[in-house]
This record gives sequence, C-alpha cells and structure tokens, in this order.
Amino acid sequence: MLSPNDKKLEKLDPFYRPSMSKQKTSAEIVSEARNALRTVRTQRPFTPQEDQRKLFGPASSRTPENRPPSAFSLHASSFESSDSRPISSARLSPLELRPKAPASPTTEEHPCFSFPKPPVDPAKIRRISSARARLFRAASQGALLPDRTLPPAKKAVESKETVVKGGPMVKINGIYLTESNAMGHFKSHPLQLTYDGGFSEMKEQEMFKGTTSLPSHLRSGGEQGKRHLRASPHANSSAVSSLESRAVSKAKLQEKDTEIEVDEVFWNTRIVPILHELEKEENIETICAACTQLHHALEEGNMLGNKFKRRSILLKTLYKLVDIGSDLLSLKLAKLILALKVSGKNLLNVCKLIFKISRSEKNDSLIENDSILESLLKILRNEDLHANTEAFLYCMGAIKFISGNPRFLDEMISKGAVEILMNLIKQINENTKKCGTCLPNAGHLLVQMTATLRNLADSPPARSKLLSIGALPQLCTVMGQHMADKDVCTNIARIFSKLTSYHDCCVALANYSRCYALFLKVINKYQKKQDLVVRIVFILGNLTAKNNQAREQFSKEKGSIPTLLSLFHTFYKLDLGAEEQAGGAQQPKVQRPRAQAEDVLIKLTRVLANLAIHPGVGPALAANPRAVGLLLATLEYKSIEDCEELVINTTATINNLSYYQVKNSIIQDKKLYIAELLIKLLVSNNMDGILEAVRVFGNLSQDHDICDFIVQKNVHKFMIALLDAKHQDICFSACGVLLNLTVDKDKRVILKEGGGIKKLVNCLRHFGPTDWQLACLVCKTLWNFSENITNASSCFGDEDTNTLLVLLPSFLDEELALDGSFDPDLKNYHKLQWETEFKPVAQQLLNRIQSHHTFLEPLPIPSF
Repeated sequence: MLSPNDKKLEKLDPFYRPSMSKQKTSAEIVSEARNALRTVRTQRPFTPQEDQRKLFGPASSRTPENRPPSAFSLHASSFESSDSRPISSARLSPLELRPKAPASPTTEEHPCFSFPKPPVDPAKIRRISSARARLFRAASQGALLPDRTLPPAKKAVESKETVVKGGPMVKINGIYLTESNAMGHFKSHPLQLTYDGGFSEMKEQEMFKGTTSLPSHLRSGGEQGKRHLRASPHANSSAVSSLESRAVSKAKLQEKDTEIEVDEVFWNTRIVPILHELEKEENIETICAACTQLHHALEEGNMLGNKFKRRSILLKTLYKLVDIGSDLLSLKLAKLILALKVSGKNLLNVCKLIFKISRSEKNDSLIENDSILESLLKILRNEDLHANTEAFLYCMGAIKFISGNPRFLDEMISKGAVEILMNLIKQINENTKKCGTCLPNAGHLLVQMTATLRNLADSPPARSKLLSIGALPQLCTVMGQHMADKDVCTNIARIFSKLTSYHDCCVALANYSRCYALFLKVINKYQKKQDLVVRIVFILGNLTAKNNQAREQFSKEKGSIPTLLSLFHTFYKLDLGAEEQAGGAQQPKVQRPRAQAEDVLIKLTRVLANLAIHPGVGPALAANPRAVGLLLATLEYKSIEDCEELVINTTATINNLSYYQVKNSIIQDKKLYIAELLIKLLVSNNMDGILEAVRVFGNLSQDHDICDFIVQKNVHKFMIALLDAKHQDICFSACGVLLNLTVDKDKRVILKEGGGIKKLVNCLRHFGPTDWQLACLVCKTLWNFSENITNASSCFGDEDTNTLLVLLPSFLDEELALDGSFDPDLKNYHKLQWETEFKPVAQQLLNRIQSHHTFLEPLPIPSF
C-alpha cells in the first residue's frame, strides 16, 4: 500500500497487532500494555458494620446452640472464694487431736502406737467435718487448688494420716488402713514419707514455729517411730529424725516461695482504711476513687500478684462490689482483680465482666481512660492457652470490640497486639499439626483473633509487623486447618482482601505458592457462599493484577480455570434468575441477592481479564468456548445502565482476549456478533463504556470483515467524532481504529468525512508534545491516507498541510520536542518514545509532504 518512493519505511503493522519478530524495547512494552492488554480495577467487597457487638455476628455460620453466649448474668456469687486463698500448705486450721494410747495392745498392734481421739466439742466436730467434706469433694473432682496445680506427690516432705470419726481408720500415703494394718505398714515401710497437699492443712505460724507441737502425722520408722512425738521446744533436734528435719525445712522453703509476709504497719495504715471505704459503698465516685487508691497502694507495697497472705481479704471485698453494677466501677475492679493474678473460673469471670462492658460503644472512653487494654493483652501473653481457652475467648472478644474503634489502633499496635495474636495463632497451628485435632473452643477463639487482625490490617504499622513476622503463611495454615469453619475462612479472606490492596503485602502473598491451591479449595467448598467467595476472587484479582508469575502459578494449579468458570456459571444463573424475578414481580427483596451475585461476577471478570495478559493463558482462554460464552452472555442481558462495572469489566476481558490472533479463537469466530453487542456501548452516555468498546474495535478491526462492518454501520463516523473528545485515551483508541481502516485503499476516503483530517491534525497539535505514542498513530494514519499523493494541498487541504509543515519540523527538533512540561522523572521515557516511535514515522511523513508541496512563502515557526 506504500508508494515505491517510500520503501525505506517498512510496512506499518495494523493497530494492536503483536510483534513477535524481535525483542521489545521498554517503550514498546509500555505501548503494548496501553494499547491492548490491561488489568481491571475494582472496589474491595463491602463489609457492613454490625449493629451490635457480639462474639459472632448475624452472618455467622454457627447456630445459637453451637456457640458461646454473648449475653449472660454475672454476680459476686459467680466468683469462687477458694481462688482468693494464697497457694500454701496452710489452708485450714490443724485438727486439735490428742493422742491416746490403746488400753490393751495386742500382738498385732504395736504397744507404743497411739491413735488420735476426735475433739469432744460438738461445734468443732461440725466445723471440722464440713471442712473435711469440702476438701474430700474438691479432691474427688481433681481441683482442690484452683490457682495452681500442685506438683506430683513424690517429694519426701510429710506422711499424712487421717482419723475419721466413728471408725478406727488411718490414712497413710493415700490408703485407708485399720489400726492393726497401719502398724504393719509402719514396720514394713519405716521411711516412706510423702506430701499430700489436700488434707490436714495448718496455719504457717502453727506448723513451723519451734514452740509449736509438731503434727501427729509426721512420723518415722525405727525406734523413734515407735514412740509418740510429743510437743517440745526442741522437737527438731531431739524428737525428730534428721530426715524429718530436712522435710520440715523443705516445707518451710516452699511456704516462703508461695506466700509473702505482709508488712503489718503498711497493711494497717495504708490498706485497711481503703478496705473500710470500699465496704461503706456510699457512692460510685467514692468507691472508684478508693479502688484506684487501693491499686496504687498495693503496687507500692509490692502486694500485687498471687503470693501474699492477705490476698483473700482483698479479693472477697472486690468480688462483693461487682453486684453494684456500675460499668466504671466494674472496669476498675476487673483491672485490680487481674493485677492480683486470679486464675481458673475467676479469671474467666473477670474476662466475661470486661467483655460485657465492652459490648457497649459508649464504654469505649471508659476503657481508654482505665487502660484496660494492657491488662487484657497481659492475659494473652502470660496465661496458658490450653488451660484457659474460654477465658481467652471472652478476653479476645473484648479486644475485638475495642479494635473496631480507630482510636485504639495505635495503642494496640504499640503494645504488641499483632505479635501476641500471631503467637497464639502459631501455637494453635502447631498443636493442631502435632495432635491432629484442634483445641477445645479453638475455632471460636480463632474467629475473635482473625476479626481483630482484620480491624488492625487497616493500619500501616500493623501491615508492616504482619509482613516482618511472616504472618501471611500462618494465616493460610489456619485457613487450611479450619477449612470446615466458614467464619474463620471468611475473616481470613477479609484480612487478605485488605492486605493485598497494598503492593508489598500483595507481593508477599503471591510469593507463597501454596495460597493458590488453598483459595481454589475454598471456592470449591463454599461455591454458593457469596460473602466468602467474593473476597477470595477479589484476592486473586489483586494477586494477578501486576504479577505475571502469579498469573502463571495460578493457571498451573489443577482445575484453576474450570473452577473459575464453574463459579461464573453459578452466579450468572443466580443473577439471571434474580433479574427475571425482579422484572416480573418487581419485588424489592430480590435486589439484594442480585447485587451480591453481580459483585461476584464483577470480581470474576477482573480475574479473567488479568489472567488473559499472560501469553500462555490468554490464547487458551480465547479458545475456550465456555469462557467466551459466559462473557458474551453477560453482555447480552446486562446493560451498562443496570450494572456499569460488570459490563465494563466484561468488555475489558473480551478486549484482552481479542488481542490474540490464534486459529481456534472463539473471539475471532464470533467477531461480528461481538461487534453488534459493542454498538450498544458506543451509543451509551457512559464514556468508560465507550472507551472499552472502541478498544475492542481496535483489535477486531484488523480483520477485513470487521472493517466492512464498521463502514456499513457508520461506526467510522463515531470514531472520527471521538477525536474531539479532548481525552487522550479515547483519541488514541479511535485513531487506532481509523489507522486499521486506512490499510484498505477503498476505505481511506472516509477520513474526508466529518473533517477527519483536521481532527487528526488537531490531535497531533494538542497531544503531540506530551504523548508521542498518540502522535505516532496520527502520523501513521496520515501516512496510509496519503499513499497515492500527488499534491499535498489537494490531499490534506491547504490549511492542514501548512499546519503539518510547521508542526512536524518543530516536533522533530529534539531540543524543542523534549522541552515539554511533562514530569521530569518521565523525561527518559518520553525521549525513548520520541526516538523509537514518533521520529521515524514523522520524518517520512514530513519528507512526503515537502516533496509534494509547492512553497509560496516561508512558514512561521510556532512557539510552544
């Protein structure tokens, strides 16, 4: 089509045709991305804020009977007084038993062995019996000491014997024996001393002071074991063997380790007056002030924790105040009780108390002022997860509520919330991997933790911490281990949908190759669960948007494309059915599911458009009848007025697929039908839709049949009119279609219609200095148009010829051309575009015009 005089300029490729002959320059790569293959953007799925703060929201997959309650009653009676006792071997007063020798010893009984006699005071009998009954019940339940599990009974400290009223029984090393058998036991086991921490507990001052009688149950074998140990100030040296002395010393050391003596003066002068104030219960403000004062005083006296003797008095006083029901007071009580290191049921109740308060948003300011967050994080950091899963659940529930308030984010992050939560998640992962089963309530707890991380993911410091500690693979592990828990999977999907909106996080997840198979597994399991799959598909769209390796890895996963197409078909049917119902019955109730189905389709078309950029995936998709069929079906029944984003994304996907000129392409087979569908977009009032339609025409117009269709349907007039759009991308795409039309000699005349030449020259003038790609397209179009030129003025017209003779030399002057007002950082790129794309074509066009133009007078040099 070129004249013989211009064979120095090789034949120009049609618009959008890919060049495979040589390695592309950077300018060509950028140009190709702009011209043909584009990623598609979309909004992150919307998560509505829940009306009420609960452990599990209304969208939870858990039924009410299969989840812990968010509402409950909590009173002072809910707390256990036994937890308020300090851990020691002196819980109860010693039994006041006086040994009495038997009247007539037999051969079976040792002549010197005496059995204790129960107290004669009936009141004492009742008191001791009830105390012992409680101890027996606690021992039978395996929870005698709720604050701490005692060590196994292997240390030789004490040998405990118990006398039961009403029968001559002796308990030795946990075994009940008759008097005669007891004697035999002592003879055969003279030195078997054990520590039984459950019975006959004595007060510290009565048990270990040298002036106090040693307990009757401390005995030994041999000659000293045959004598009754009587009270003596020198019992440790004269009446007790060296082994017994060492046992008593060990018991004393253990007692010192578990209890701290209280400074009587400090207690009476600083603590007792505050306790009296608390007992008055005059008004909330006074009690709150007293609680704050008590906390400071205990901290000053080193009495916080669980090792000082009078902790029980404090806890009982504080527990009583819970019934007052003030949120402000309850927060102060909870903070103080936690500082006293309660455990077991009381730790659970305190966590429930804070959870109950945090359910109301109006209490956020109270929580902020009392710094209760630090106390909650200490629970997660210091307490044992396996032993306190329910307490952790309500503790995490409160933290989740707090994290929903942006005011707390910085504080949470600075106090290590991200690291603490990920450490707990890692523990759960390791336990599940090791044992093969999950911890009790682990799923409930993970829902709270992942919901909290979802709230924290909005903060840049939190995202940085998540990346630095390798949180993304751990979260993928949780999703894999708890695939059956939709709530956990949904929360993690929400975390990833936020994180992958940022480049560094997106790259980190894309590099974790196991995530693709994991996401496909989630889609297959929850294909009809819109709220979950829409987020998974959104994540995949983010991963494949700017990462060609991610496109390749995902496409190589088994069943990846069929899974996406199956999901597409499912929601296409749902959306189509909802639209038919809406059209017939006009019921507003079906609008919500219809919008949900559309959202999934929007995200799906985006993934397909992104995958089509990969040269190994795009041709396969273009040749896939099911993929192309679903895209065309979407354009058939959807109008841009009904769902703008879906129609535009679908058209963009078709545009990317139409880029590939392969023999078995379904796009090429249905090109005329596609062209008919695109006309609806061209005549719409939506400029984004018009732009996408023009881009598809740019690819399809490389075919002769489509060029004929364009002329027959007067689409070319529309393209010429778009040159006045003052929008670079629209002008670029429209000029590309006109360029392909001018490849055919018979169609070059269309540029004369509607002032096409003048509009092309105006595009060159307006956009040339800042867009050399567009300027190059204009020059190529004018070059094709002027192939058989005999006179420049008759070809272009006098005015346009003169304009070209002025513009082209100025644009070919490197100093003038590259001194534009574009971003200095892009100067090298603009220079490359100018040298490799614009300059060769513009120089040849200028030579042609000059050689076919008669100059009557010098042309003025334009100023820029």
